[in-house]
Amino acid sequence: MTAYDARALHWVLSRPGRTRLGRLARLCSRVGDGPAYMVVGLLLFYLEPINGPLFFVQALAAFLLELPIYIVLKQLIRRPRPADLPDPLAALIRPSDRFSFPSGHAGAAFLMATLITIHYPVWAVAAYPLALMIGFSRVVLGVHYPGDIVAGAILGASCAVLILPLTA
Repeated sequence: MTAYDARALHWVLSRPGRTRLGRLARLCSRVGDGPAYMVVGLLLFYLEPINGPLFFVQALAAFLLELPIYIVLKQLIRRPRPADLPDPLAALIRPSDRFSFPSGHAGAAFLMATLITIHYPVWAVAAYPLALMIGFSRVVLGVHYPGDIVAGAILGASCAVLILPLTA
């Protein structure tokens, strides 16, 4: 997996126009920083009385499950960030923590996309592409490998699904 990830990352980072794409990637990455998820949850809680409160509770429960798993995995696996390798790859931003696997941004984005799809299926056409853009932005910015994004996406979506029977 590491060899594939390194090749895929080198391919992405060597594309012409990466610096231009990096501006859009920064914006996508900021959307996935976290506060936007709370805003979405609170807006639905207050403005959408049918599914909004349940969505909010399920999102909160899923994040309470996902976050400790994410932290433990990062500390157990301790995969260096691409910019921290002996042959460093240029990162366009400074990551918030030391290790790369799994991607917390991808985990959170896919957790929310999964819950949005469950409660508001028509929004799946926007939620999953946005989650993919958030995940891909982290690769373009040089702070994650593609495999980190896949692992984060699986973690986030799994946590969203796992809490459903506990909160219904």
